[in-house]
Amino acid sequence: MSGFKMCVSTDDRIRSGARWARTRRSAGLGLLFAAVVGSITPFAAESADGLKLPASFRNWYHVNTMVIDKGSPLFEAMGGMHNAYINSTGETALKKGEAYPDRSILLLDLHEFTLSDGSYVEGPRKATAIMLKDKKKYASTGGWGFQAWAGGDPTKPFVTDPTKQCFECHQPKKAQDYVYSTYIP
Repeated sequence: MSGFKMCVSTDDRIRSGARWARTRRSAGLGLLFAAVVGSITPFAAESADGLKLPASFRNWYHVNTMVIDKGSPLFEAMGGMHNAYINSTGETALKKGEAYPDRSILLLDLHEFTLSDGSYVEGPRKATAIMLKDKKKYASTGGWGFQAWAGGDPTKPFVTDPTKQCFECHQPKKAQDYVYSTYIP
């Protein structure tokens, strides 16, 4: 999964015909993704760069879901069901469209899917990716740390060059604190 890249340009999104109303994001590894402000969140494991896979993200605020299916030119690189979450630290900033405070985490949980009787059904996890805000520690990448884990397995981190694998895709969204997802009430 080391070649896995989840960057999508605006032109690709338009050409793919995918509905991106809720996910104005490149679905970058960042995308995505630590519990109540002031409390300590359990983390499953730490990767070499110090980023950890949050253990209970499915209890976080669900930002949106997007499906990239076989009809998209993006399917080979990032096909699947993308569920985006944000921790409580970043939820208010998301809803107000403001810069995210330190310790905000956006998480993308990518799953395979099947089409059954006209319905998309979530399948096995392909990857889990996070963006962690720390303005000082990650100053060279817009204040965000990036990591992703193959199959959501905390022992299998695969981001080795966050600048090339993640941040390059997020640079066009500098005015939105490098985040593509927006709040849709």
